[in-house]
Amino acid sequence: MPDLPPSWQDALGEEPAQPYFKELTAFVAQERAKGPVYPPGEEVFAALEATPFDKVKVLVLGQDPYHGQGQGHGLCFSVRPGVRIPPSLRNIYKELHAETGLPIPDNGYLMPWAEQGVLLLNAVLTVRAGEANSHKDQGWERFTDAVITAVSERADPAVFVLWGAYARKKKRLIDTERHVVVEGAHPSPLSAKKFFGSRPFTQIDEAVAAQGHQPIDWRIPDLGAR
Repeated sequence: MPDLPPSWQDALGEEPAQPYFKELTAFVAQERAKGPVYPPGEEVFAALEATPFDKVKVLVLGQDPYHGQGQGHGLCFSVRPGVRIPPSLRNIYKELHAETGLPIPDNGYLMPWAEQGVLLLNAVLTVRAGEANSHKDQGWERFTDAVITAVSERADPAVFVLWGAYARKKKRLIDTERHVVVEGAHPSPLSAKKFFGSRPFTQIDEAVAAQGHQPIDWRIPDLGAR
């Protein structure tokens, strides 16, 4: 497993030295020895690398990485350029378009959001190829709970986006007196009817402005990937 980015090493302190984390590291190494695990090793902490601790304005919580070849690259809901846009992200784009009028992009590469302070964090950071949730309950949840808690304990306020029942359980980790929580239905096709019209981007934009942060430009540049 790669080292944590420096800003997160400071924020998380002794977390990677805990026994559970060493067991988790060994588990992931064993899984990689047996077959493909996504994302690749160097991208396990890609979300933390793209969005330093002191730059987090918005934390979006996903569940676990995409498990198809070439899809997941360490940012929740995001896929590499040239990879077909997954259904949940397509629905996020539809809601963004309905709220803001921004065009729906031709790709699912969300790095431009991450680079502006949107931490795209999955609760579980690895997955066995073709098997959703195959790395749950191995220790990742404890680690990413520590990430959420660290942002919650930071003096600078942030916006936490919790879509779906799984993510909403993490609300207990957040100091809701100082931070804003935007919660609602998950954008997956199973619950999209409740997601559409929930206006999460309007809520996020208003909270980011109220917290004194620069607004997020939600546009994703087209890459000619259609």
